[in-house]
Amino acid sequence: MANKILSAVIIGLDAELVEIEATLGGGDFGQISIVGLPDIAVSEAKERVRSAILNSGWEFPKRKITVNLAPADLKKSGPIYDLPITVSILTLKYKFNFDFSKCLIAGELSLSGEVRKIKGALLMAIKARAQGLEAIFLPSENIAEANLVKGLKIFPVNNLNQLIKHFGGQKITEAAMEQLPEIKTENTVYLTDINGQEKAKRALEIAVAGGHNILFSGPPGSGKTMLAKAAASILPPLSNWEKLEISKIYSAAASILGRQVICQLPITRRPFRAPHHSTSASALIGGGSKCRPGEISLAHLGILFLDEFPEFSRYAIESLRQPLEDGKITINRAQGSLDLPANFMLIAAMNPCPCGFLGLKEKNCTCGPEKIKKYRQKISGPILDRIDLYVEVMSLPPSELENNNSNDDLIVIQNRINQARQRQLSRLANFSPPLNNTIPSHQLKALGQFTASALELLKIAAKNLNFSNRSYFKILKIARTIADLDNSESVGECHLAEALQYRAQL
Repeated sequence: MANKILSAVIIGLDAELVEIEATLGGGDFGQISIVGLPDIAVSEAKERVRSAILNSGWEFPKRKITVNLAPADLKKSGPIYDLPITVSILTLKYKFNFDFSKCLIAGELSLSGEVRKIKGALLMAIKARAQGLEAIFLPSENIAEANLVKGLKIFPVNNLNQLIKHFGGQKITEAAMEQLPEIKTENTVYLTDINGQEKAKRALEIAVAGGHNILFSGPPGSGKTMLAKAAASILPPLSNWEKLEISKIYSAAASILGRQVICQLPITRRPFRAPHHSTSASALIGGGSKCRPGEISLAHLGILFLDEFPEFSRYAIESLRQPLEDGKITINRAQGSLDLPANFMLIAAMNPCPCGFLGLKEKNCTCGPEKIKKYRQKISGPILDRIDLYVEVMSLPPSELENNNSNDDLIVIQNRINQARQRQLSRLANFSPPLNNTIPSHQLKALGQFTASALELLKIAAKNLNFSNRSYFKILKIARTIADLDNSESVGECHLAEALQYRAQL
């Protein structure tokens, strides 16, 4: 009986350990049988394993080999088991003075014995550390993402020979921890590139600082999309915890969707997802038999931009209710339910009417009242109630487009947002993420430090404008963020008055 070799299977955003063991039988020279609910890719491993062993100069056992993947009730998929299956088979032929019970092994093999990149390596590393294992052996191309996990020895493997010699005493050099640079994109739109639209830019700064949802409404060409894209330029940098949290999601998505998720792991900057309005509700929120993360989970701790908001299907829009409220989405399957993180900042953009020209002096609106009403009713009251800031973005005359009247450069804006977030962190250290938008309503007044005059102003506004309870607390959260940007300990009337400007029109 060979040693038990540990690997892993990806389930949702987690991994479970898989024990791989091989045994010799009689007859059938060199035949390999794999049991334990393998898919086609795992079953095909027998040919890759045999060729890799022989082409690497090792002797293949001359009897029938049965390989068991336990637990047997979990579906095993993908080529990640090539390397641990090979090690298990070689322990039948060779003796190694090595404790296999303290490490996890995963990797795909080529016919020549080279080790190829796999999906889900980060989740495996997290599981290995959680189970108290000492080390993990992964393809060299997966080391950068696995290095996010502290307290675990991570060994890069280039080929089968290198790994087997490690077990024999020729040690592989442990991967060094490196500071990962933030990946810059060449097509970034900067907030300071936008001329005019000072109110919209101010609202966007408030939204980013406190993690608030924002809706831009205006005619075609007024700059709504450009404003949304510019939000990425003022997002705060990721903490180490946030890098790990986001990279987990993308690692899981890559293992399920493969090449459909184009990204470089680990994630070093906040995600900005902008799905087309034809995107289905399933693709937006996630799910399916493999419980794949949807766009809302891929936007976790970043931005979800929904352009042409009313053009999304009604079901897709309504499916945003739970994640906008709870920061997660619950996926129900036959085997049970699973919570996927979805704590994103929503930026939505829409036209004021189907033709887009309602309210413009230069062009006449061709939509009748019923058509406009039907268009706006695509976004229900409960969804609008979950949006914190509403901003009308009007087309500007050429004279205003030629001049940038903003007094702040990008660094000043970024520093202001970072300082506001730092204030929130010191006040909301027990919240995840520590943002004003995540404060529960029943704790808001205790944590927000609102002056009596500010609360009195809101009381009058709520009575006159007939706010819902949710809107009432949304305004308090926005005002708290404005005060943080103003470097103020307490929330005064001026902060609340500005917050009301972005809420009264919803």
